[in-house]
Amino acid sequence: MKNNLFNILSTVIAFYIPFQIALLTDLVLVKNLVILIFCIQWISFFPAYFFQTEKFYDLTGSITYLSVVLSTVYITGTDNIADYIIVACVSVWAVRLGSFLFMRIHKAGEDRRFRLIKPNFTRFLMTWTLQGMWVSMCLLCVLTALSSYKGIILNNIFFVGLSVFVLGFSIEVIADYQKTVFRKDVRNKDKFISTGLWSLSRHPNYLGEILLWSGIAIMSFSSLEGMQYITLISPLFVYILLVYISGIRILENQGLKKWGELESYKEYIKNTPSLFFKFFK
Repeated sequence: MKNNLFNILSTVIAFYIPFQIALLTDLVLVKNLVILIFCIQWISFFPAYFFQTEKFYDLTGSITYLSVVLSTVYITGTDNIADYIIVACVSVWAVRLGSFLFMRIHKAGEDRRFRLIKPNFTRFLMTWTLQGMWVSMCLLCVLTALSSYKGIILNNIFFVGLSVFVLGFSIEVIADYQKTVFRKDVRNKDKFISTGLWSLSRHPNYLGEILLWSGIAIMSFSSLEGMQYITLISPLFVYILLVYISGIRILENQGLKKWGELESYKEYIKNTPSLFFKFFK
């Protein structure tokens, strides 16, 4: 009973926080888009729970990103080139990551994280709602900027943000590719990767993720005003999520359990930073 109450409370909070931020933007369209984000997750949850599958969880998240940003430019009827550039950035990222994660889970047959989650109705619902929170928090600054009177403003700050996005996206793609190639080599079975970008950081893909969302926030910055600046929380949210909640914390614990007794792994942990690149010894 206590666990179910916790799951329900977490579900309510996961919706409440981004929805309240959306209200602070004082833009009706942003509020409605956040509601749409969560509705997509909740509608998708029911067949997922009925069939006890998590295979379309990540794909649904990516489709939500695409649906919402494309809906925004359609509703606003913008002809601003900067609007289309930022939408293209989000879309390319969503298609790339969504297809990458879907193919990975399709090949593996399951996502082990969901083994104990999906049989529990309230816990599985909470997980889908948290995905709605993830999408909303990441997109709030973009949706607010796109929905503003002038849309995305094309200036020097915008191009700085675009450069940061390209850098982060490139790091994420290269890191994922290097890890995929590493795992395909049968000689590397049950080994950890410590080459390429993974020799500079233990989680370069997450570094890329944080950087690209920082770039998106910078591109959106000039279009915001007043309380709307609170939507720039997106890169901080991604950082907290990946470092302290779902990403690095879990993977580090798994790595210690699997390779913690190996001297090579101890040296890797000692000499390689968890997130930010280390170029000098």
